[in-house]
Amino acid sequence: MEEKYLLEEREGKLLAKFAIPCILSLVISCLYNIVDQIFVGNGIGPLANAATGVVFPITVVGWGLSLFFGDGAAASMSISLGRGEREKTDKIVANAILMTFLSGCALIAVAYIAGDKLLMLLGGTEANIGYAHEYGVIIYAMIPLALVQSCLASIIRADGSPKYAMVAMVAGAVINIIGDPIAIYALKLGMAGAAYATIIGQFISFLLSIAYLFKSKNFKLRPKSFIPDFKALGAICKLCVSSLLTQLCIVATTVVNNVLFVKYGYRWNEECGGDVALAAFVVIMKMFQIIINVAIGIAAGAQPIVGYNYGAGRYDRVKKLLKLMLFWTTGICIVCTVIIEAAPRALISMFGGANGGVGGGEIYMRFALPCIRIYMMFIVLTCLQKVCAIFLQSVGYAALSAPLAFLRDILVILFAFCLPLSLGVFGVVWAAPVADAVAFLITATIMIFVVKKLNSLDVASKMEHGLQNAPYVDAKDGENERDMGEEEQPIGEENIDETSASGSDISAAAVLEEGDCQI
Repeated sequence: MEEKYLLEEREGKLLAKFAIPCILSLVISCLYNIVDQIFVGNGIGPLANAATGVVFPITVVGWGLSLFFGDGAAASMSISLGRGEREKTDKIVANAILMTFLSGCALIAVAYIAGDKLLMLLGGTEANIGYAHEYGVIIYAMIPLALVQSCLASIIRADGSPKYAMVAMVAGAVINIIGDPIAIYALKLGMAGAAYATIIGQFISFLLSIAYLFKSKNFKLRPKSFIPDFKALGAICKLCVSSLLTQLCIVATTVVNNVLFVKYGYRWNEECGGDVALAAFVVIMKMFQIIINVAIGIAAGAQPIVGYNYGAGRYDRVKKLLKLMLFWTTGICIVCTVIIEAAPRALISMFGGANGGVGGGEIYMRFALPCIRIYMMFIVLTCLQKVCAIFLQSVGYAALSAPLAFLRDILVILFAFCLPLSLGVFGVVWAAPVADAVAFLITATIMIFVVKKLNSLDVASKMEHGLQNAPYVDAKDGENERDMGEEEQPIGEENIDETSASGSDISAAAVLEEGDCQI
């Protein structure tokens, strides 16, 4: 089998092969917005940064929809391929692409019809609404195609071509990076120039991703593949509800923070505090987004490997992959935390505003410097929590991954409403590290029981194949091949059927079983 190397290759080598391109793809995808932030912040001022933050929730809803269908299709593909069910992949991929495009069209219809009223609800002020409108109306136009490209990136990685997904993303980002200074400074198009550079880059990435469909490895799309198949869509949705909920929670968190920063910011400084606080928060969120995407890249890159091995019953390798994912994430986040705490002024100054603009550089930096240190304090806990949620999604534990995926964001919203009552505008900032600590503790507790489950499945699988003390041999290749009609009974009296293995009906009781909790 072409994918058999997923069962035999060393786990660390596999993770590097799949995760590094995925990390680069996601970080580069951040550059579309971050590069805009840097150029408009330095070329126009902090109000322009605040304006892009007002438009940001609309684009995040779109990315959430693309991840919902894209990551769901990737997870469903991996599990199906691990079980040898190749015929399902055509429908899975085609339906994911179709629904992503249609949902993108619906999103921009709402954005155009609602207009500036929607932007004001998302944190717009009289000072920044003009910039937000100028930027948004152009960005909206490319959303359907940009979402299809994002969806295809997940599918291409699951198809065993992570480097291609990365190249497609890099090409668009390079166009954007080159186009921003030309459009903003040389052509003097201002905010519109930043938006045009972004959508041109996104269109290039879209074309390259579409081209991959003509040379895919494990699926072949035909016109009939795009006929809506509710069974295929059901499999996608059950496995990836957490991706959509995560993005929607990011939207809710961003909107709440935008509104609260404006409200309490003006109490902190009556003249310009609201716009200063919003502009600083938008910049900090861009840095936060880069680090989070590195962690998500590790987990998403591991997703096809984990899903394939889980589907093939290689629970020992699944546990090793989990250990590597947590180790990589912790190391990277510790390095990032040290840099942020040591040089916050240099990081903030990259996005402009330090030497002037709304409120003057002094007021801006007086808020931004403590803000970045506080907000990013427990970034390592945030990333570990997100990685665990995606891992659970990869092995089909949808009932557990979905609530964990948005747990941290819900807590941020709750604390953001409570803490400012006593701490003022900085209470909104402190909501993040407090939520990070609480979400991590809850997630760690659940993961202990999930690891017990994996250990129990691993022991039962080896016993079933008579290989408790011998190297693993694929059941399909030896004399120990079991009857496909026989039900698997891996843990005592409890039967784990195909439905629960795919994650569509995982109960809390199934997870809380006895077992060894060593990874």
